[in-house]
Amino acid sequence: MSGPTSPEEFQKQMQDFLQKQFKTFGTPGFTGAEPTDTVTQPEPEPARADFDFDYKPRDVKTHLDRYVIKQEEAKKVLSVALCDHYNAVRQAFDGEEQAHYTKQNVMLIGPTGVGKTYLIRSIAELIGVPFVKADATKFSETGYVGGDVEDLVRDLVRQADGDVDRARYGIIYIDEIDKIASSSEQQGGRDVSGQGVQTTLLKLMEETEVPARSQHDMAGQIQAMMQGMRGGKKEGDTINTRHILFVVSGAFAHLDKIVGRRLKESSIGFAAGTQEEVEGERVLEHARTPDFIKFGFEPEFIGRLPVRVVCHPLSVDDLEQILKSSEGSIIRQYKQSFAAYGIDTRFEDDGLRRIAELAIDEETGARGLMTVCEKVLRDLKFELPSSRVKEFAVDAALVDDPGTALETLLANAPEQEDNEVDNTLKQFAEAFSGQHSLSIKFTDKARKQLTRLAKASSLSVYEFCKEHFRDLHFGLKLISKNSGRTEFELDESFAENPDSALSEQVVASYKNKKS
Repeated sequence: MSGPTSPEEFQKQMQDFLQKQFKTFGTPGFTGAEPTDTVTQPEPEPARADFDFDYKPRDVKTHLDRYVIKQEEAKKVLSVALCDHYNAVRQAFDGEEQAHYTKQNVMLIGPTGVGKTYLIRSIAELIGVPFVKADATKFSETGYVGGDVEDLVRDLVRQADGDVDRARYGIIYIDEIDKIASSSEQQGGRDVSGQGVQTTLLKLMEETEVPARSQHDMAGQIQAMMQGMRGGKKEGDTINTRHILFVVSGAFAHLDKIVGRRLKESSIGFAAGTQEEVEGERVLEHARTPDFIKFGFEPEFIGRLPVRVVCHPLSVDDLEQILKSSEGSIIRQYKQSFAAYGIDTRFEDDGLRRIAELAIDEETGARGLMTVCEKVLRDLKFELPSSRVKEFAVDAALVDDPGTALETLLANAPEQEDNEVDNTLKQFAEAFSGQHSLSIKFTDKARKQLTRLAKASSLSVYEFCKEHFRDLHFGLKLISKNSGRTEFELDESFAENPDSALSEQVVASYKNKKS
C-alpha cells in the first residue's frame, strides 16, 4: 500500500485525470472533438491605474484625531511610517523604485481597548487600500492545523474584489502577536509552533511570492488547471508582498518586567536613580530588540518590525473625551438607535462622566464604554420604542439607577393629541386590512376608550391596539365566513373587552346563518 500522496503529486494526478476526461468528453462549453493546435490568445491585460497617494504626515494625523483620542505619539509615528511606505509604493508604480528600500512594518504595544485596531482601520479607510485584520493565535506553521498565514495575503485579494494589483499594496493587521512568542518568561510558556509561525510571517513581511490559490483549496486548484488547459492567461497566479504594509499588535504581558529588570541592572553605579524616572506605563517605551528576543521572538522576526510604538492606557478623562468628541463615539450609535423609533436622546455631561467612570472599572479600555452603555440602556431600548415617550435625557441619575428612571419616564409619558390618535388608528386599520383582507374602523367612543386604556398602560395607541386586538382577526374571519361581511365597525364594547364583544358577534353570525 502506497504512502500518503503529497499535494504536488495529487495535483499532477488530478491534471492527468482531467486531461483524459476532456479528451473523452470535451471541456465544458466545447464539443467532444480532439483539441486542435490552435491556441487561444489571452486578452490583453487592461492598463493599471497609477497609485494615487498625496498625503503628508500631518494630514494623516489630523484624520486620526477625528476618531482616536489620546495616543499622540502613536498617531505621529504611524503617520510618518505610513507616508514613507506609500510614497515608496507610488514611486515604484511610477518606475522610480528606491534601491534597497527597507519596509517600515509597525508594531503597536498596549493593553486592550486603547485604539490600536481603530488606528490602523482608520488609516486604511483614509487611503482606500484593502485592509485585513486577523488574530495571530489562529495560525499554525503548516496550515494543516489552524490557519495558513499566507491566507492573509489571499484575503487582501478578496477585500480588493479580486483585484490582485490593489491587493499588492494593502495593509495586513495581526493582533495578539505576543501570543506566538515562545519564551519561558511568559506564564504557561508557549508551544514550539509559535516559532514556526514567526518564521513564515517574517518571509511575508520581507518579500515573497504567495500563490493566489492555496494548495489545500482543491476547487481553486482544479479551476486553475482547467484554465491553463484552455489556454487562458495565468497572470495573477502569485501575489508579491513587497509593498504590503504589515502592522502587528499585542498587550505584551510581562514585557514590562523584562524591560524593568534591564533598566534596573543598567542603573547600578553612576546611573543610579534612573529607574524611578521610567516606572509605570512609561517602562515599555524603553523596550529594545533584546527585550523582545528575551520575550520570545526570533531576532529575524523582530527585525522585520522596525517601527515600534506604545499605546498607553486610557484614563476617565480620556474615555469621557471619546464619548464627547470622537466621530466614532458609541453615543452616536445609541442616538441613532432611539431615533429610528422617533425618540430624541440627549446625553448630559454628568451622564457621560458617570459612564466613563463605570467603564474604567471594566478594565477593557474604550470597549468598556459599550459594556456600560448596553447595561444601562438595555431596558430603555426594550420599553421606550413601544411607549409614548418621545425624548429623554441620559444623566448621572439614570446611569446609576436606570430602572427607576424608566418607571418615571413611562409614568410621565405625554398623552397623544386627538389628531395623532385618529391618524394612529387609521394606520392600524390599514395595516390590519392589508394583513387580513378585512376592513375595520373605530367609532368615536371606541377611540376615546382606547386612548384612556393606552394611557394607563404607558403604551402608544398603536402598540396598545396591536396587543389589545391580537386575536381579533380570528373572530372576524368566522363572522365573514358566516355572513359574507368584509367591513366591520368596532364600537366601545370592542375597545373595552374585545374577546367578549367578538364572542357575541360570532354567536350571532351562526344564528343568522341557520335562520
